[in-house]
Amino acid sequence: MKTAIKLVLIYFVMQILAALLVMPFAMLYSYAVSGTIDAASVIALAPSMLLGFVGMGGYLWKKGYLKDDGRIWSPVSVAYLGWSIIIGLSTIFLIDFVMSRLSFLPDWMGATFDVLQSGWLGIICISVLGPVLEEMLFRGAITKVLLQRYSPVKAIILSALVFGIFHINPAQVAGAILSGGLFAWLYYRTGSLVPGILIHILNNSLSVFLSLHYPDVKYTSDLLGEPAYWSCLAVAAVLFAVSCKVMNSYRLPATDTTFKI
Repeated sequence: MKTAIKLVLIYFVMQILAALLVMPFAMLYSYAVSGTIDAASVIALAPSMLLGFVGMGGYLWKKGYLKDDGRIWSPVSVAYLGWSIIIGLSTIFLIDFVMSRLSFLPDWMGATFDVLQSGWLGIICISVLGPVLEEMLFRGAITKVLLQRYSPVKAIILSALVFGIFHINPAQVAGAILSGGLFAWLYYRTGSLVPGILIHILNNSLSVFLSLHYPDVKYTSDLLGEPAYWSCLAVAAVLFAVSCKVMNSYRLPATDTTFKI
């Protein structure tokens, strides 16, 4: 756990350092355009996030978490990736149901996400670069270390909890714990980051799309309406169960991972 906590703290330090580096340039740009520096923090948000991602990715690579492992970037197989999409979509729907029951939780990051989604760089950071970096950090580094020190069940649970707490925002924590458990299990089963990255990008991209095109819709039930929503929820539960069974029994090449959820 010490390594997990250390890596998370390093990530936050990277983001702070990136913000400090970007802010002077953002202030100059803001002043040149508008004559004030009032918009500097908004201008700096996406670039500093990107710079922080690059810094953390470089750190993970330099420390050997992302290399010397032939399987970490393996696509596994077409069939496995197909089932990953199915389990990912069903999980997204089921987590949406859980979060709709936790709507009382405050959303501390709503304004920040609105700013990020107002520009193409912020959208790319949320929908693509963020998922890739988080999978490298939380599965390629943290889950890998936890699996070396604890039983698979304990390692996956701890990884999910760390991933959830990392998000800080109360409105995101529960959903992040649930999705983090899935991502950690996929990494344990395959030794690859690709299935988790695929689902993570799908999740975040859908979130951005819905936020931009349906800003007044908070949950899927609001978008679909009650009859259709409950039918889709039932289908999602069935698909989740079926995909879990298939992926648990799927024979992966050159692996002895046999943990079942």
